[in-house]
Amino acid sequence: MRRVYILTLSILILLSLGSAAVMAQQVHTVQAGETLYSIARRYDKTVAEIAQANGLSEPYIIHAGNQLTIPPVGGAPQAPAPAPAEQQQPTGSSTYIVQRGDSLATIAAQFGTTYIELARMNNIENPDVLHVGQVLQVPAPAGTEAPADSGAPAPATQPTTGTYTVQRGDSLATIAAQFNTTYIELARLNGITDPDVLRVGQVLQVPGAPPPPAPAETTAPEAGPPPPSTANTSGFELGGQALSFAHPGHMKNARMTWVKRQVKWHGEDAGHFQHLIDGARGQGFKVLLSVIGDKNQIAGNPGGYYQSFANFLSGLARGGADAIEVWNEMNIDREWPAGQISGSNYVQMLSAAYNAIKSANPGTMVISGAPAPTGFFQGCGPNGGDDDCYLRQMAAAGAANYMDCVGVHYNAGIVPPDATSGAPVGSSGHYSWYLPRMMTLYRSFFPSKPLCFTELGYLTSEGYAALPGGFAWAAGNSLAEQAAWLAGAVHRLRGSGYVRLYIVWNVDATYYAADPQAGYAIVRPGGGCPACDSLRVAMGG
Repeated sequence: MRRVYILTLSILILLSLGSAAVMAQQVHTVQAGETLYSIARRYDKTVAEIAQANGLSEPYIIHAGNQLTIPPVGGAPQAPAPAPAEQQQPTGSSTYIVQRGDSLATIAAQFGTTYIELARMNNIENPDVLHVGQVLQVPAPAGTEAPADSGAPAPATQPTTGTYTVQRGDSLATIAAQFNTTYIELARLNGITDPDVLRVGQVLQVPGAPPPPAPAETTAPEAGPPPPSTANTSGFELGGQALSFAHPGHMKNARMTWVKRQVKWHGEDAGHFQHLIDGARGQGFKVLLSVIGDKNQIAGNPGGYYQSFANFLSGLARGGADAIEVWNEMNIDREWPAGQISGSNYVQMLSAAYNAIKSANPGTMVISGAPAPTGFFQGCGPNGGDDDCYLRQMAAAGAANYMDCVGVHYNAGIVPPDATSGAPVGSSGHYSWYLPRMMTLYRSFFPSKPLCFTELGYLTSEGYAALPGGFAWAAGNSLAEQAAWLAGAVHRLRGSGYVRLYIVWNVDATYYAADPQAGYAIVRPGGGCPACDSLRVAMGG
């Protein structure tokens, strides 16, 4: 839920980015989920140094089992490996190390260029994804051989054959995906100098026409294909996560039609949890079951556990679950065994689960587990990973074939749901503080799938004691802001056209201590629910 990994964003930037010195001429065996960047950080090296020592050229593709030579400490400085001819920078270029709070736009302004050119120079696919300590190529200071970019948009590289009118919830990345181009080319084509500034109704020049819809993605398990999915993944609906499910009246007043209940499986038969389904249905709600199991059992026998877990989920589907979220925040070691954390490993579980659920009940919607939104790890490795690179691993492993909806968590809100900058924290440049940037990031990895926000909440201590230290970032949130921001999230998510489900975290928690879950609850001490009224209005009645 409100994971320590989300909440340490303000702290992690203050930590030393160095690592212990390594002995000369080491050899590193690449583990599943590792990147050249994460390996370089581990040995206090740059990506260029390790790439040159191993004869690697961009885009630096490595695989589990590869052995990499780590350059010795104290040796002569090594020049970066040359980029391909079409990507080489002017001889007067320099480098810049990303600091806390940086964005491409602010860095570009320092060097007299545009974020577009900076992204092109560094092959950055998403303008919202930067890491503290990341080394960027930048134009050389004034007076060197390479003059700074004037900022004027370059001529379009593709013929413009149409226009597009910006809709609510659009971003450059999502629009670019519709027209088979990149956000960089779209920005250049329209002279856009800030990727976060688009206006509803703005008319953009676009290359060509949008591609035809992709055929429905299907997968075939070894025993034969599952029945076609009849899960309802259209429209937009609102729900709440209930710990006790003691306030269905408040939930209906808020126009919630879904209730989320969490299941922790330790080997029981699916019938043991049938009361959760029947209880929700009896109150007139659809039910989403968020299901996790025992990470220690995964560690001992991953393949066998994945199938046993899938068989259990099939029982919940037969019992009438309207949706099943397959695991929870699997990018961190509290939820997945250390040493085995990777998007590709999770997709093995997801594929078994999808086929089992659809075979049992084609109408059950399958939602992927939502990673913990975090920049704690500064990359992805077998002991934990940031959600951006973990999603990239999932996408590469074919996760889109095994889900109806992409699970997302957003619980670090300290600014309105339309804000894309300005969070009052030291790590304000990280995307996880901002709902629109989270939406853009997750959509960019799975553009053909809707998003399901299975946890979205705003923390406030109003009515309780002061927040514990790890949650002090939310000290300024008021109860009125909680109500307004939850309602604003309805407008943002529903207006996007690609969010299927919004589950408010949470309805009725009463625990308020190390993990102040009650501070997120919309039912407050005394039984009132200010957010219920604002949500009702936002939902149209």
